[in-house]
Amino acid sequence: MNWPMLGLVMLGGAIGAAGRHLLGGWLLSRFGQGLPWGTLAANLLGAFAAGFLFAWLEGRGPAALYWRAFLIVGVLGALTTFSALMLESLLYARSGRVAAYSGYLALSLAGGFLLVWLGARVGTLLRG
Repeated sequence: MNWPMLGLVMLGGAIGAAGRHLLGGWLLSRFGQGLPWGTLAANLLGAFAAGFLFAWLEGRGPAALYWRAFLIVGVLGALTTFSALMLESLLYARSGRVAAYSGYLALSLAGGFLLVWLGARVGTLLRG
């Protein structure tokens, strides 16, 4: 067991969870409950950041493993919210709001893939 790495994951997880809570509350106060804006924003931001960090840290030596554990597994793992996305999709489906559910799920998945790809491209370009 690599205790220092586990500690970094746990610290990153606390930061990511707090960020998710603050982002969700802020977006709820700005845009209301029409869509779960906090989950959508967290997942899309996390997708870009994961792609960027993965590409930017690639080939940077042994320290990159610790940065990946802290930033990708810890911070982004707690910030992004796949389980919340799935639960909100179920709630939309149960409420009969099929168009909203379909659009929200499609935007989350397509936007997430586009942003993870874009993040990786930017990370690769900046890595040099």
